[in-house]
Amino acid sequence: MTALIQMFSYHFMQRALIVGVLVSLCAALLGVSLVLKRYSMIGDGLSHVGFGALAVASALNLAPLAVAVPVVVLAAILLLRLRQSAAVKGDAAIAMISSSALAIGVISLSLSTGMNTEVSSYLFGSVLSLSRGDAVFSILLSLAVIALFVLFYPRIFAVTFDESFSRATGTKTELFNTLLAVLTAITVVLGMRMMGALLISSLIIFPALSAMRICRSFKAVVLTAACISVLCFLTGLLASYFLETPTGASIVVADLLAYGICRVAGRK
Repeated sequence: MTALIQMFSYHFMQRALIVGVLVSLCAALLGVSLVLKRYSMIGDGLSHVGFGALAVASALNLAPLAVAVPVVVLAAILLLRLRQSAAVKGDAAIAMISSSALAIGVISLSLSTGMNTEVSSYLFGSVLSLSRGDAVFSILLSLAVIALFVLFYPRIFAVTFDESFSRATGTKTELFNTLLAVLTAITVVLGMRMMGALLISSLIIFPALSAMRICRSFKAVVLTAACISVLCFLTGLLASYFLETPTGASIVVADLLAYGICRVAGRK
């Protein structure tokens, strides 16, 4: 208990705890729909776009989040349009946009100061990189994502399971697919601070897959995924502090262990 009190006496750990819990909730809620729609790798693609945007922002000495959020939101909408196109489908669209963004980011870095500490923290994740201003910005956006998901939960449920039927009943499926893509983009950018661009997609995929192993209804899967995501984040955060391991990697290992447990429990 003394060690925990000392751990959370640091301001950066307090910020990491609050923002991490909120982002974990956002990722789990959205991850269920993304996995069921077979579009789970959008997180990986958008994280690469986010890294490219952050690299450009760093080269131009601009505010990282202020640049990355709108750029990744636009990329998410573009991915959605390409996915619906007959010419480019699903994973091909993600690969095309993510690789292009990475190339732009690498060129921007090579023409500026190179791989500095801030950009490296976005690539691999770091709790130390979360400033007070970024924390406030992340908290507000996370709460907005959660509120919009709860508000439009029935519509998101409808377009997740049967998009054709939803369209036939008058639901604006394109609008809610766009909303899902935009909320995912915001969550990815916020999560990159903690997880890094290379690991953020695991925060979206693992809790949803784990919950699907032990639950059957959509609502139960969403609630269970949210609980698993927060629990794994807390476990990873504690492990990274006491074992001095990278935060993002520690959270992914906790998610992997949770998936293994749920997989075994789901067989019974």
